[in-house]
Amino acid sequence: MTDDELLSERVAGGILPRVLTTFDMVAIFVAIVLFITNAAVIQSAGPAAFGWWIIAFALFLVPCAIVTGQLGVMFPGEGSIYLWTSKAFGPFWGFFAGFCAWWPGVLVMVATGTLTMSFLGLVFPALGELPVQAQGGIIVLILVLAAVLAVLRFRLTQNVVNAVFVAYGLAIVLMFAAGVVHLLRGNPPATDPWDFAAWSPSAEHGVNFANWSFFGLAVLALLGVEVPLNMGVEIRHERAVTRYLLWGSLAVMVAYLAATWGVMVSVPPDRAAGVTAVAQAVGVGLGEWAGRLVALLLAAMFFVITVVYDYSFARLIFVSGLDRRLPAVVSHVNAHKVPDVAVWIQTVLAAVFTVAAYVVVPFASATPADAQTEVYNVLQAAVTVIWCLSIVVLFVDVLIILRRYRTQFEARRLASPAVFWAASIVGALASLVGVVATLSGSWTPLISNDAGTVTLLGARVAYGTWFWLVGGIALASLAVGALLYLVGRAHARTR
Repeated sequence: MTDDELLSERVAGGILPRVLTTFDMVAIFVAIVLFITNAAVIQSAGPAAFGWWIIAFALFLVPCAIVTGQLGVMFPGEGSIYLWTSKAFGPFWGFFAGFCAWWPGVLVMVATGTLTMSFLGLVFPALGELPVQAQGGIIVLILVLAAVLAVLRFRLTQNVVNAVFVAYGLAIVLMFAAGVVHLLRGNPPATDPWDFAAWSPSAEHGVNFANWSFFGLAVLALLGVEVPLNMGVEIRHERAVTRYLLWGSLAVMVAYLAATWGVMVSVPPDRAAGVTAVAQAVGVGLGEWAGRLVALLLAAMFFVITVVYDYSFARLIFVSGLDRRLPAVVSHVNAHKVPDVAVWIQTVLAAVFTVAAYVVVPFASATPADAQTEVYNVLQAAVTVIWCLSIVVLFVDVLIILRRYRTQFEARRLASPAVFWAASIVGALASLVGVVATLSGSWTPLISNDAGTVTLLGARVAYGTWFWLVGGIALASLAVGALLYLVGRAHARTR
């Protein structure tokens, strides 16, 4: 064990089995990154949605893939950003960056449970008409069932993920096909996606802070590129690292553009931004039965996405337990060699957030569907702020590591150092802009922005209900991360 080698680097490979193939990694990547509901939420930007997608692909997704690929082949250990930041900056920042990457997973599990419930409500209308509190209870049940699946033998769980992943692809194909059929029947597009001038997010086409905030949404939709490498020691072949980044990124870009087009063409603008509009688009173009089928497929997929978030993010606190930065019990594995305690910790926390959001916090919403949209959007925006900060650290990590570990870099070099400098500068700036853009305005008219403005990083940002909800959750989360490190270190010293 070298001076800078973590205990988790040395022992994790002997605890966890190598089971993941390239196809598995692509399926995990798509489950983590591709929230197809964002193709509906972004409809409020109009045709400029395509401009925001292309900008985010170029300035955020591609740089993330480049940097993650190099770090992944140099240090393919468990914990991805936790490991890499520990190498670059030491234990505190390694833990803090890992926390900033882990905590969004807990919040997203609430959002995926919400989406599972939303799509089930389309298939079974009686569920959608239940009181908000009852829906919260069902979401807690969804979280528990996801945890049960996440702690089974990993190969079995991943086979389920792969099967539903294929169905997810079919559902997205149907979204695009629905738009084609809608037009072939002689119907005009609900919104004209071919107005290429409107693709440009320029002042001439009505850009304001509300429009600019959609860059934050596009960045959110692309977060998680590094997450499959939380399971770095469980990958069978090293080449899967670069392959999943290539094929997964291409799949995500094509899917978002195709689904955005399908919804824009098929669904009237006043209904297009709802999270379930991706299924409604299929109903408009291909018939109600097809829309219900896609809603059922998406309900299954978002349940499976909850499972993927559960087992992949559990690895981040699992390695912190191995390194005694959290209590050792967090690193416990069950008979199937799965970090079960970490999974259940996440599940309990997500359930607490669900109860707070659906039972404790009163809603001004007129309908349960509006309440679902409010919870989904606020949690997703808070995720964007916290996660983007960890991604800024990721882009700095690669520059420090390339200089500090020259021998390892030359042995596993994927490109010139200039490429990583360019990717890091562009990606870090895009991440920071994504934070400010997310805070600048609500993605939904259900949450107010009109309580005044504040200057943030040189930009005038609206600070209505949206700003305080999103910013408050993000700030409290960062404080919790620092506190957890101090508590974990104190616990380790007493052992």
